[in-house]
Amino acid sequence: MKPFFLIVICLFTTQIIAQVNPKLQTKLDQQAKEIETRVVEWRRHLHQNPELSNRETQTAAYVAEHLKKLGLKVQTGVAHTGVVALLETGKPGPVIALRADMDALPVTERNSLPFASKVKTTFNGQETGVMHACGHDSHVAILMGVAEILVKNKAELKGTVKFIFQPAEEGAPVGEEGGASMMVKEGVLQNPKVEAIFGLHISSVTPLGKLTYKPGGMMAASDTYSIKILGRQAHGSTPWMSIDPIVVSAQIINGLQTIISRQTELTKEAAVITVGRIQSGIRENIIPEEAFFAGTIRTLDTDMQDKIHEKIKLTATKIAESAGAKAEVVIRRGTPVTYNDPSLTQKMIASLQKAAGAANTFEINAITGAEDFAFYQKEIPGFFFFLGAMPPDTDPAKVPSHHTPDFMIDETAFVTGVKAMLNVTVDYLFAKK
Repeated sequence: MKPFFLIVICLFTTQIIAQVNPKLQTKLDQQAKEIETRVVEWRRHLHQNPELSNRETQTAAYVAEHLKKLGLKVQTGVAHTGVVALLETGKPGPVIALRADMDALPVTERNSLPFASKVKTTFNGQETGVMHACGHDSHVAILMGVAEILVKNKAELKGTVKFIFQPAEEGAPVGEEGGASMMVKEGVLQNPKVEAIFGLHISSVTPLGKLTYKPGGMMAASDTYSIKILGRQAHGSTPWMSIDPIVVSAQIINGLQTIISRQTELTKEAAVITVGRIQSGIRENIIPEEAFFAGTIRTLDTDMQDKIHEKIKLTATKIAESAGAKAEVVIRRGTPVTYNDPSLTQKMIASLQKAAGAANTFEINAITGAEDFAFYQKEIPGFFFFLGAMPPDTDPAKVPSHHTPDFMIDETAFVTGVKAMLNVTVDYLFAKK
């Protein structure tokens, strides 16, 4: 039974790919190679001029200028700084969207690239550098290249392609709204109504030229929590006169880890609770009245997500009560699970294989990173995949990860990314329903 099922799937995906004119496929591959140098130039410009979430004004202007030169209908100022462009072929067919995120991070670049960022800013009251430490500059450059190639071949296409250049994937500043959720709220998937959306993410920890994917839950939901402990202040020499919020915080932090290690069914899906901030006290010989800590929660299953939220509240409040303190727990839901529609994913595997080769295209396990591409996928079927760009001479055990000062990617991966995005677009436009 299993071999027959696999044969049927293979035939189905082959049928989808067969709809594309072989001459058009050859031309697209050639044009992807020809535009590679310009994609690299665009990426380097963006890398040298990074902007934080909801502040991508120069980036948006750079993108909009390119899209307008292509003759596309361009809308700016979407969800603050987002840019949306429409390619209408004039022939009946699907309406699909391609998305790239534009924002950088409050990270000070530490590598010696000739185009390294020198930009400085103030973030959360602290002086910091600004860096494309997650590869969003490459996403923008790749989609700019894809847009140009699709426009060149407009006469041979059908349907409509919407290009979405999105701000604030890393999260809007405190007190602001932004990102994919705001794009959706402002109607980016309407007028015309989009039926499927595609996106990629470059990966510094995936071997160069590999394309990876996963049907279903591919990336985790990302929620945040904060816990304030209210105790009683006293002199450091008389701790018995205090209700020490630092000791209580330490006990709660240890308790949170047992939620994962002892109370969560990890054979079902992975889950993470991390403490990222802790603040308390002003002087070494004063036991303070309050302590505060906060962190992130990562889950890949909504039932597990709900249970972990409840366990955090229970653990914090009861441990605090046992010491005579009080815990105030706030949990904020953030990005949902990045969920690749299984049917759409299956149909697009062959598209990735044409771009990178079957040996370089494979399914992976879910990861606990998060992506706000998930907000689009809550509305319509979506397919998100990774583009490997780890420099070939790098030790995989020592490769700098995303969101770090030494983040590095190999630009020769870009041509594979352009091909992959072109293939999923054209294959979907010509697929039989």
